Amino acid sequence: MRRMFADISPTYDLLNSAMSLRLHHRWRTDAVNGLRLCYGDMSADLCCGTGDFGRALRNAVSPSGRIVGVDFCMPMLQIALRKPYAMGLSLGDAGAVPLRSSSFDGVAVGWGLRNVTDMGAALAEIVRILKPGGRFVCIDMARPKSALLRVLGRCVFNIVVPAMGSLFGKREAYTYLPKSTDRFTTREGLAEAMREAGLRNVRYEDRFFGNICIHWGEK
Repeated sequence: MRRMFADISPTYDLLNSAMSLRLHHRWRTDAVNGLRLCYGDMSADLCCGTGDFGRALRNAVSPSGRIVGVDFCMPMLQIALRKPYAMGLSLGDAGAVPLRSSSFDGVAVGWGLRNVTDMGAALAEIVRILKPGGRFVCIDMARPKSALLRVLGRCVFNIVVPAMGSLFGKREAYTYLPKSTDRFTTREGLAEAMREAGLRNVRYEDRFFGNICIHWGEK
């Protein structure tokens, strides 16, 4: 897994924007707005990849706040380091986060939970590092509730996405990523897993015709 993400890191941002029609920046902003962060707050971006949550988080906490990004793939972090969001970056695994307990006002994960080895362990770590009253948000893939939209979504993710990856010589990786969506839990299943980890006031909203879902929860 680490090797695959390292391999696609040079083209990761470009293909993310192409596949989401550049809407992923808007979704990240919506997600962070739901965290209700204040200027000066501490926030973390787990499974941060190339650090694209940094812009929305920095706008929310201002220059006086602190953002820490954690990812297990060094080439991804090297790209994040070049972005102007003043994020502290750390190499680490979502199942054993190298951050202090009860330290963060908000934690974000974008398209990461479906790729962790143990989602329950990752959610437990998120709860551990959140302050009491702190909030968590996750953006990830979902399956549309409409049967027609599910069929259309499968066509896009199983045919169009690998074809786009092929243009950059990354067909294998961009064949795996859509399949990881099929194996991922449902929106209802993720909400229940968040509750089991100790989060309350869990809610979620769909985006992109139900192919994307944003979940929020509070410690």
